[in-house]
Amino acid sequence: MFKRFAAFVAERAGQTATRAFFTRRAATWEERFAGDNPRYDAAARRMGLRPGQRVLDLGCGTGRVLPALRAQVGAEGVVAGIDLTPAMLTAAVREGRDRDGGLLVADACRLPLPSGAVDGVFSAGLVDHVPDPAAALREWARVTAPGGVLLLFHPSGRAERAARHGRPLDPADPLAEENLRPVLRTSGWDPVCYEDARRHFLARAVRLGG
Repeated sequence: MFKRFAAFVAERAGQTATRAFFTRRAATWEERFAGDNPRYDAAARRMGLRPGQRVLDLGCGTGRVLPALRAQVGAEGVVAGIDLTPAMLTAAVREGRDRDGGLLVADACRLPLPSGAVDGVFSAGLVDHVPDPAAALREWARVTAPGGVLLLFHPSGRAERAARHGRPLDPADPLAEENLRPVLRTSGWDPVCYEDARRHFLARAVRLGG
């Protein structure tokens, strides 16, 4: 019981730190990274969604990809953006992104959704911020119907991000291909595409089962 309590306390502390980090940046996030929006749109198109499908943007921030997701699933589809930081969703509303999808404050590692509820999951930069990437990927698989698609994205590649922060590439990086592919497979996903270029990182996987 003590171990479970300690894990709970550590998890809550991590969530508090994450919220504090992004709350301080929410008001200027859109302005700082507006140049990345075309790359988000291009990444969303790689999901190959169809009209009427249901898709999540996990760790949606200011909801920059929601219009592109809505364009794919159409008016009859369902688009939802989920983020842990209320200030980010406030910024999303200010940008009018609530017109393209519902916005929900929630923990992406414990989604308030039934199994198989969605046809696609888009996630930009979130894997680096969750305490247990494998557990997160399993949770995302749980809420995705068989044959559904997962797209992990970042508007810059791993090497560029490492250089920006003045550090070498980390061999333990969960997004390194040799780490990500096996974790995807054991979490219920079939990895079908991996791209780590200077201007973007993209990994696409399909939900197993069915």
